[in-house]
Amino acid sequence: MTAAILTVDDSPSLRMAIRIALTGAGYDVTEAGDGVEGLSTAAAKKFDLIITDLNMPNMDGLTMIRELRKAPEQAGVPIIFLTTESDDAMKQQAKAAGATGWLVKPFVPEQLIKVSRKVLGR
Repeated sequence: MTAAILTVDDSPSLRMAIRIALTGAGYDVTEAGDGVEGLSTAAAKKFDLIITDLNMPNMDGLTMIRELRKAPEQAGVPIIFLTTESDDAMKQQAKAAGATGWLVKPFVPEQLIKVSRKVLGR
């Protein structure tokens, strides 16, 4: 069974790059354009992994993670930040909010696939 992955980013070109990388690895990828859309999409379908940007309009990734972690059905879902931010203080905030991991843009597709496989266990 393939894993379902939700990717949340305000950049359509980056969402497409993520989709190409992860669908090529056999994953089922759904896209959302910001944190608000990410929350509603995650509420409508069960995902095995969520990959999110930090800085987005309407709702940033950090706020979205905090909201997701309030929902019992999202408790065990790994969440990876994929962002241009690399500040250690921000990484600590993300970890405290419930993020599982952190990747810095621009990303190497093979690295994204490797991290996804690691957190998914498949």
